[in-house]
Amino acid sequence: MFQQKGGGDGKIGMPLGNLTSQFFANLYLNSLDYFVKHKLRIKYYIRYVDDFIILYNNKEALEYYKEEIDNFLKNNLKIELHNEKSKMMQLKQGIDFLGLKNFYSHRILRKNKRKILRNKIGAIMQEYEKIDNYERLMQRIEAILAHIESCNGYYLRKKLIGSLINQF
Repeated sequence: MFQQKGGGDGKIGMPLGNLTSQFFANLYLNSLDYFVKHKLRIKYYIRYVDDFIILYNNKEALEYYKEEIDNFLKNNLKIELHNEKSKMMQLKQGIDFLGLKNFYSHRILRKNKRKILRNKIGAIMQEYEKIDNYERLMQRIEAILAHIESCNGYYLRKKLIGSLINQF
């Protein structure tokens, strides 16, 4: 498995966090998608904004793909892979992608994401007295719980829901 994580070195690029950044990253990297899928004919390729993964069971082939992709990016888009963030690993180690640790049979929330979500719920509950719109409060809590539901977070959801019930 080959994984390229997004930049973040602050040198060149667009600010993250707004929808235009995501839109323009997808637009700009569309030619990369075409290159990977149609020229290199890589079957298992997943990209979200500037992060992508390639699944393949041959290390030499992955090294070749990495070199070809890096050359394509340099020559056509004037960007390059980040050496420290582009790595090959075995699928059994889990793929760190989009805030989740993805395994063959399941996925779990990364530890730092768990802490962030717990803190968000805590902050929402502290605001509860100030929020006059109960429906908006529930929408915020449900959005967090839905995010946890997208992975194997049953016990985390149960624990968070229990703490919410105790506060009411």
